Amino acid sequence: MAVAGILNIPKLPLFSSLPLRKQSRQLSISIKASNSQTSTKEEENPSFSSSSSSSSTTTTTATTFAPPPNFKPPEPKRFAIRPDKTWDIVGASLALFFRLGTGVFVSGYSASLVSEKEIPPGQYSLELGGSKVKETSKIGPRPEKPIEIYEFEGCPFCRKVREIVAVLDIDVLFYPCPKNGPNFRPKVAQMGGKQQFPYMVDPNTGVAMYESDDIIKYLVEKYGDGSVPFMLSLGLLTTLTAGFAMIGRMGRGNSYTLSKLPPKPLEIWSYEGSPFCKIVREVLVELELPHIQRSCARGSPKRQILYEKAGHFQVPYLEDPNTGVQMFESAEIVEYLRATYAQ
Repeated sequence: MAVAGILNIPKLPLFSSLPLRKQSRQLSISIKASNSQTSTKEEENPSFSSSSSSSSTTTTTATTFAPPPNFKPPEPKRFAIRPDKTWDIVGASLALFFRLGTGVFVSGYSASLVSEKEIPPGQYSLELGGSKVKETSKIGPRPEKPIEIYEFEGCPFCRKVREIVAVLDIDVLFYPCPKNGPNFRPKVAQMGGKQQFPYMVDPNTGVAMYESDDIIKYLVEKYGDGSVPFMLSLGLLTTLTAGFAMIGRMGRGNSYTLSKLPPKPLEIWSYEGSPFCKIVREVLVELELPHIQRSCARGSPKRQILYEKAGHFQVPYLEDPNTGVQMFESAEIVEYLRATYAQ
């Protein structure tokens, strides 16, 4: 594993980060794509630097995007699995076993059963029998701008960082870096000097760094209570179980699929512990689609925000500012993404 380090470098993201608001809005940020292709050699923690990518030129994408013909967002179906996606969800659910639910709950999570009268009308809550579940959590300082992370779905080191993102309930602008991805792998080499993942940039402080354990430590100290969750503090065992967690979806979310790069990042309301969210993120990574994740694990205050926004809480929930589409349902989101962005 490469030596960890903190690099105080100028910020070079391809999007500007955006603060969370309850109302959806159009992003006026354009995306720039690298013209050069990276080496096809794949390493989990490569130590070489790509000098060719640092000298590549950039061009602005001018493609017009629209929803597929006759597209209509599906009606949300709570906890329903489309029959043809059953084994996908089962495979994605194995991670819950290997990681003991890490990434499902926000830090300081607690829950209690209360009567329906104790939950005000219009407030999100999970119904259980004739009662409702009152959930609370303890979140730390909020970053003004989303943290920016370069990573890919099939990397156990990246999974560890995605889990702490869910625990801390922070929003992240993800730049997917699948194998042979032409845009963001070269960008990491430009910024940090090597293609190694995950790579984090915090636009709020100017700090940038490699190494998953160092990223986790930085995030809990800056945006949490300073303590690393147990399942993320076990060193090699953490990494091994993070790798085992991907057995059910081995090979998914790793390799680039030829796609059209959108001018604006997509927004996805999701969290690492959800198998429904995982199958959507796999496709976002394979198509190399930058996306702002509105993290909303159990106990997140953003569950109420989405409830007010969409009239319903369910994840994943996709907002695409490039087409105006807003939709629930993981299976249909996967189909929409491929129909809209795959070439």
